[in-house]
Amino acid sequence: MDENVLQVTKQDGVATLTLDRPQAMNALSRALRRALIRTFADLASDDATRVVILTGAGRAFCAGLDLKELGGEVGSSAANETEAAISGGELVQAMGRLEQPIIGAINGFAITGGFELALACDVLIASRDARFADTHARVGIMPGWGLSQKLSRTIGIYRAKELSLTGNYLPAEQAAAWGLVSRVVAPEELLPTCRALARDMMSCDPLVLRSYKRVIDEGFAKTFEDGMRIEAEASRRHASAVTPDEIARRRASVQERGRAQSRGGDGGGES
Repeated sequence: MDENVLQVTKQDGVATLTLDRPQAMNALSRALRRALIRTFADLASDDATRVVILTGAGRAFCAGLDLKELGGEVGSSAANETEAAISGGELVQAMGRLEQPIIGAINGFAITGGFELALACDVLIASRDARFADTHARVGIMPGWGLSQKLSRTIGIYRAKELSLTGNYLPAEQAAAWGLVSRVVAPEELLPTCRALARDMMSCDPLVLRSYKRVIDEGFAKTFEDGMRIEAEASRRHASAVTPDEIARRRASVQERGRAQSRGGDGGGES
């Protein structure tokens, strides 16, 4: 059953999705892909969920597509299904349509399709145990979920080529140095750090948070000039609906949070 491969918990505005096939390094079977696509679609209309955390059970975040399943070693796999799984990208498209921020809690290996799943998140926090690898060339398949374009734009074209054309592993600390992940924490601190980051996000204006994410994503896929135009249009639309009272209220909240952080209090998620 689909529900046995994906665990979903919701608490205080945060939905935590845990890939739960630890015996298979959370490889993306048909059942797991279906469960993820359906869950992201459900979350898109869930106003109570403000932030999503995506992580894996066991020693892997995700080992990519289930190659045993696609190769017919487990169950059966028709040629058209294999093609659709590799090149279709429905899962990352479902993630891209989600307005809420997705924090990737990379607990272990993120390999090939699992690497693409990580790149579909909005922010990545890595455990010291995390390892990234693009083994498309070693397996003999071409990426179809965006990795060839996203990775070079994230860490630079030469570093991306080094990873993708060798299939070598990238350890967590090097991933942070290259700008792939925001920070690296001890394994036991991974989910608490991500939850603190989620609380920081939820302290922002909820409508602006979603709109800001969309503007960043839309501009990222365009030229700089087009991106600036996208931002200006979004800013004008939002400004027409903002009242002075709302600005004053948010300004007071920002000032109080700044004072709390300066005092070393509980004003944010820094750890």
